[in-house]
Amino acid sequence: MKRDIILAGVGGQGILSIATVIGDAALNEGLYLKQAEVHGMSQRGGDVQSNLRLSSEPIYSDLIPKGGADIIISLEPMEALRYLPYLKPEGWIVTSSKPFVNIPNYPELEEVLSHIKALDHHVLVDVETLAKEAGAPAQAANMVLLGAAIPMLGIDHDKIIDGVSRIFARKGESVVNSNIAAIEAGYNASKH
Repeated sequence: MKRDIILAGVGGQGILSIATVIGDAALNEGLYLKQAEVHGMSQRGGDVQSNLRLSSEPIYSDLIPKGGADIIISLEPMEALRYLPYLKPEGWIVTSSKPFVNIPNYPELEEVLSHIKALDHHVLVDVETLAKEAGAPAQAANMVLLGAAIPMLGIDHDKIIDGVSRIFARKGESVVNSNIAAIEAGYNASKH
């Protein structure tokens, strides 16, 4: 098993929480893991990207080469397109369908989405709406996106849920439960 994942978005959207949950689940599946530091502006509103590499064999580099990513998981659709040169031809983009407009010349949303929809393997999810419908706060939109990516990760669904339980345990049962509800909402949306 080998998965090279690019996580992308805007500072403050929860990219590191996604990486933490995937990493925890991968380690509990007995996988090797390497993660590059977050690149970009980690301040709120700046673009953020991280490489996450998982494998059943040892991993020697933490960076994903161009054309080497199996999945781009992005909380912002234009940020997903920014890293398209890194995606394998058979790779997946799993992204939010709603933009985080943080620049004055943000392209027309329909143009951005049409590029994503033209790809053979994509999942577009309205993460904020699904989080609300699941009874989770808007901050759990990142967990909705993670749930939508589970079918492509190659990690058992239950291991992801266990990871959420461990990572958010210190914040209390209600936070754990709302994050699990968000994951399930995303997971169910991506299966259709």
